[in-house]
Amino acid sequence: MIPIDTILLWVAVLIFVSVVSSKLSDRFAIPVLLLFLAIGMLAGSEGIGKIYFDNAQLAKSIGVVALIFIIFSGGFDTNWKDTKSVVWPGVILSTLGVLMTAIITGCFAIYILKFSFLEGMLLGSIVSSTDAAAVFSILRSRRISLKKPLKPLLEFESGSNDPMAVFLTVGFISLLTVKNMSIAALIPRFVLNMGMGALVGYLMARFIVFLINRLKLEHEGLYPVIMISLVLLTYVIAVFLKGNGFLAVYLMGLMLGQAEFPNKRMIMRFHDGLAWLMQIAMFVTLGLLVFPSHIVPLMGAGLLFTLFLMVVARPVSVLLCLLPFKMNLRKKAMVAWVGLRGSVPIILATFPFMAGISQADTIFNIVFFVVIASVFIQGTSILLVSKILKLDVPLANRISYPIEFEKTQAIDAELTDVMVPYDSAVAGKMISDLGVPEKCLIVLIARGDKFIIPSGSTPIESGDVLLVLANTADFSIFQQTVARLKKKEG
Repeated sequence: MIPIDTILLWVAVLIFVSVVSSKLSDRFAIPVLLLFLAIGMLAGSEGIGKIYFDNAQLAKSIGVVALIFIIFSGGFDTNWKDTKSVVWPGVILSTLGVLMTAIITGCFAIYILKFSFLEGMLLGSIVSSTDAAAVFSILRSRRISLKKPLKPLLEFESGSNDPMAVFLTVGFISLLTVKNMSIAALIPRFVLNMGMGALVGYLMARFIVFLINRLKLEHEGLYPVIMISLVLLTYVIAVFLKGNGFLAVYLMGLMLGQAEFPNKRMIMRFHDGLAWLMQIAMFVTLGLLVFPSHIVPLMGAGLLFTLFLMVVARPVSVLLCLLPFKMNLRKKAMVAWVGLRGSVPIILATFPFMAGISQADTIFNIVFFVVIASVFIQGTSILLVSKILKLDVPLANRISYPIEFEKTQAIDAELTDVMVPYDSAVAGKMISDLGVPEKCLIVLIARGDKFIIPSGSTPIESGDVLLVLANTADFSIFQQTVARLKKKEG
């Protein structure tokens, strides 16, 4: 029995090292997923830590709990204004695209690894979902973004395609373990799984907004705590009703992200931090679970499988899914290349162990290698590919203001910033001379590295960023005033 002090020491060290190592990701454009996995492998029985861990059931449980909060946070943090224009291509990619990827890669697994048909389809299903989070962390570290609509499309796809991969994985495990079960039996199960998951997510989101707006807890710190319970409750209710729990928590998070309720900003920050903690716990645990010596014999087949997935399966599924939509070939190629594999395939690769699948060990090691190779090859080359395809754009600077404002139903106003163009007609004028609408207030001025508390006599300079509190109509009028250009002489 390992003393609790020793366990806590290792937990503290692994979390600390993981967080600090994220600086390497920012500086050297190394996907943070690789760093977390590497830390787990180094701490494992074949690494310098010599921690022996081979409990696939515990790893699966940790992974499922982690995924619940990671997927919820992804939906909660989604900007719906940017995403709503790409919902349909995103939905097709996250459902039909995942299915096509699973089938194509499954057929290749049957040929290369000599798997049976169902075993090949199971492996294809496990690696069918994508993870774009690592890509955007790399682009942010290099101050680069992607042209519209690539960023919202990729974020929506990567956040919403996990439920389909989970369904396919569980479905093919059932076909392998349940006698006389046919593939046709998966169709009604799919309808119930996705339909009930979506229904539970929608209803729980409506209930949570109603509850939080009327609960009025005495201590603000309890709001994130009750949200934890509600996220877990949503997942459990969906699963109990034969629905997809991951879809339920994602849809709930997506709806809550657009709703208004007390302490929303604080809850979002808390769940962002919780999602990071879950990622560290999940990746390090999965790194501990793997035995590198078991992967070495499969590296050749794993590399072929990875390359096929990157240059055939993913591009074919993307091109076919995006045929109905107006998008040039360069953007489609970028969507295909950004489809790198992440944490979900490794977690799903623990499922066959629990089901007693004969090829479970081979599947897990192949998937682990595929994820590492995919993140390393695609993740580190994403910047180069975006430049070659001329789809990179400078990342807009985001100012961190020393004040916060949370929109609620009690006030018809939002805190929004607007930049004064260098040739704006208001440059050089005092605030009192601008004709600011009556219900529009300039709260703060960001000028260079400093913040200025404005008054009526404060002059406006070109390049100033004005933090404005106003309703939509008045802000629109003020924005037009600021955007008005100087009249050219002569």
